[in-house]
Amino acid sequence: MSRIGKALIKLPAGVDVQVSPSNLVTVKGPKGELTQQLMEDISLKIEDGNILMNRPTDQKRHKALHGLYRSLVNNMVTGVTTGYIKRQELVGVGFKATAENNILDLTLGYSHHIYFEIPKELKVKTEQDKGKNPIITLEGIDKQLIGQVAAKIRSLRAPEPYKGKGIKFVGESLRRKAGKTASK
Repeated sequence: MSRIGKALIKLPAGVDVQVSPSNLVTVKGPKGELTQQLMEDISLKIEDGNILMNRPTDQKRHKALHGLYRSLVNNMVTGVTTGYIKRQELVGVGFKATAENNILDLTLGYSHHIYFEIPKELKVKTEQDKGKNPIITLEGIDKQLIGQVAAKIRSLRAPEPYKGKGIKFVGESLRRKAGKTASK
């Protein structure tokens, strides 16, 4: 079993954590505020500038939730202090991306444009340098939301294994296939 739940979460300066009696955790920091509802079995204590998560028993379910909630609270603390950034690259001839008022306009080789609405909690930027692939940058404080939106954008045109065309994360290595001519 993972021992992630036992690790302490260090609170940086300027971050305030509140726990309501109904186990609702609110984290406020310089970049914003996030909330997360904890299960009633898992408790959270703040002592000496650290957050400590506790579980009632060593049941498999409690161990799993212990690590999960510790990771979620840690992601909240990191989000309100530094934030998160996901960058995606559009690989393909004629692939384009423009962003205006949190609406992403994508040209991905289909017969039509795809208009994708980005949640208001996130900021989206696009870069299109001559001779380079267009890049979409998502910024925000909620790691779950950024990951979900990035996965949804990627699903519009997932990279294919032969030429690598599609939307991929910057720095992601794709497993490429050789094609028909390799068998001869």
